[in-house]
Amino acid sequence: MDESEGIVLVPIGWVERVEGEEAEIRIRREFFAGLEGLCPGDEVLVLFWMDRADRTRLRVHPRGDPNRPLRGVFSTRSPHRPNPIGATVVELLSLEGTRLRVRGLDAWEGSPVLDIKIHAHATGPDD
Repeated sequence: MDESEGIVLVPIGWVERVEGEEAEIRIRREFFAGLEGLCPGDEVLVLFWMDRADRTRLRVHPRGDPNRPLRGVFSTRSPHRPNPIGATVVELLSLEGTRLRVRGLDAWEGSPVLDIKIHAHATGPDD
């Protein structure tokens, strides 16, 4: 791949509602078949785009605390980074059609969801 080539990511869905520790993710209909095999109780990795992040910042105060010294974004969990991809392991609470209810997602309402993967330690020989 040439350095000048870009990468195109298509959201598979969006975070629709965040209520405390729980959130609802709506998956686009064309990706519905990809949900087959997921079950309530599963731990899944949700990859999402932090669309409100500042993509030009390369140094931040950890946890937004100005009393902490500046560090490079790659040594922090800051959303501000060149490619603001978020990743959170969540518990799948329910799955109804194209709607997933999860616990533990640290994305904002409206955040595009890029991918969902079963969590590594939950995989079996068929994965």
